[in-house]
Amino acid sequence: MKLLLDFFPIILFFVVFKVWGIYAATAVAIVATIVQIAYLRFKNGKIEPMQWMSLGVIVLFGGATLLAHDENFIKWKPTVLYWLMGGALLIGQLVFKKNLLRSVMGAQLQLPDAIWLKLNWAWSAFFAVMGALNIWIAYHFDTDTWVNFKLFGGMGLMVVFVIAQAIYMSRYLPQEGAEKKDQQP
Repeated sequence: MKLLLDFFPIILFFVVFKVWGIYAATAVAIVATIVQIAYLRFKNGKIEPMQWMSLGVIVLFGGATLLAHDENFIKWKPTVLYWLMGGALLIGQLVFKKNLLRSVMGAQLQLPDAIWLKLNWAWSAFFAVMGALNIWIAYHFDTDTWVNFKLFGGMGLMVVFVIAQAIYMSRYLPQEGAEKKDQQP
């Protein structure tokens, strides 16, 4: 359910684009993101900083798309979001000496410090590449291809990257059997 909720605005954007075009899809994505945030606020009482950032970016770039009647603004939205996320990870590490990835996921995963650092660099690089790839596709292909990439290519690459990260991390996770063995007298 959470995964569906996370992708709700993207899926609606895709469906509305296919039927009514980029401007209707942009308007629906803005409204869907506002509804998503309102629902999360009502359900959880709290909105994560990345969700606020995503809302701000869609309202800003989607609004510019609608006001200027220029689809290039909405095409920049994923790039800006990717680069903001990657930049936050980099600035957190380099300026504040804080691994934001570990801050978010550390309660669920126990990994050595060096692995958290590698994961932080890997995600920063992934977001940089995804932002560049999005804008390259936006300017070298038609809007229909860009929308298809946004949904299928972007999500597909994210899934592949997450699986690769999981495989890499699995070597460093505490073994369940080893923990039980250590606890026995």
